[in-house]
Amino acid sequence: SLFNDAYVIRKSGNKVLSQVRVPIAYSPKRKFMERIAEMNAAGDGGKEEGVAIKLPRMSFEISGIAYDATRQLPKTNQIKCRSDNPEAGGAYKIYTPTPYLIDFELNIYGKQHDDCLQVVEQIVPYFNQQYTVSVKPLVGFSDIVEDVPLTLGAVSFTDNYEGALEDRRTIIYTISFQMKINFWGPICKTPRAVIETIDLDFFDDTLTGTDPDAPFYLETQRVEAQQPPEPFHPVNQDSDY
Repeated sequence: SLFNDAYVIRKSGNKVLSQVRVPIAYSPKRKFMERIAEMNAAGDGGKEEGVAIKLPRMSFEISGIAYDATRQLPKTNQIKCRSDNPEAGGAYKIYTPTPYLIDFELNIYGKQHDDCLQVVEQIVPYFNQQYTVSVKPLVGFSDIVEDVPLTLGAVSFTDNYEGALEDRRTIIYTISFQMKINFWGPICKTPRAVIETIDLDFFDDTLTGTDPDAPFYLETQRVEAQQPPEPFHPVNQDSDY
């Protein structure tokens, strides 16, 4: 979703001839290379036409997943939060997520350097050298928001202009990224009763009653939660009082 709004503009002088949106899909780089090789097959105009209309385009793939011990918090830590569903009731308990590093590559394919460079210039300026995205990792828990940093690594390109004359020229720009994400575990629902009444017992430890080892009982004070305005309204999980 970060790169699905890239466009390539073709001009003739100062006049814009066309503006093409560059599609993106998850796919290995090898798969596109094989399709381009089929497109270059001599005497197969159908394949050439079917693949050529897809250039320029982009693909991305995960190249590595590694555990990030530097961001690991105590595993017994818990987050208690409420669901977005008001009828759910009670609290939910979520344990500390597990941090991981995900490396992936974004490949940009084009027939001309200008097409690929236009796409690169729409991506690189946002990473200096890091771009942070705020996401809601858990469905139904909008109160939990985490920042996911995305770091741009290297930018490289290949050009097969040294191939046969009948082959179509294909230029591929590759941009490497590293994302710091968290993998969340199961969500456990825990009962949470609403405290409506509190009884406070007062004692005087300087006096003794019937039991010489126990402090002298004075009184019990009852405190009841109540929401303004009057008359009395019962409290719930959303109450401020």
